[in-house]
Amino acid sequence: VQLVESGGGLVQAGASLRLSCAASGSTSTINAMGWYRQAPGKQRELVASISRAGGITNYADSVKGRFTISRDNAKNMMYLQMNSLKPEDTAVYYCNALSTRLYWGQGTQITVSS
Repeated sequence: VQLVESGGGLVQAGASLRLSCAASGSTSTINAMGWYRQAPGKQRELVASISRAGGITNYADSVKGRFTISRDNAKNMMYLQMNSLKPEDTAVYYCNALSTRLYWGQGTQITVSS
């Protein structure tokens, strides 16, 4: 399984962004997927996760009500809609996928200026 994130960038506080994660390879083996982020000097943390069929989602308290995770299995895509971005959301965002093992993308930088 290969994962490629896109959609990062530099935005002002209050703006919105949508991240995309494209999966390829043995995509039929993918179960749950998720978005993580890592800010400078901090540990990687879970942002949101989604079950295989998309019916179960989970969010970090810091993003609840602002971020929405979704996936389109027919297109092998996962998304993270991020609204009301804050400077503290600045980080490298990674997608991951649970298959026979855990796979990670290369990450995409999001910088939110105040």
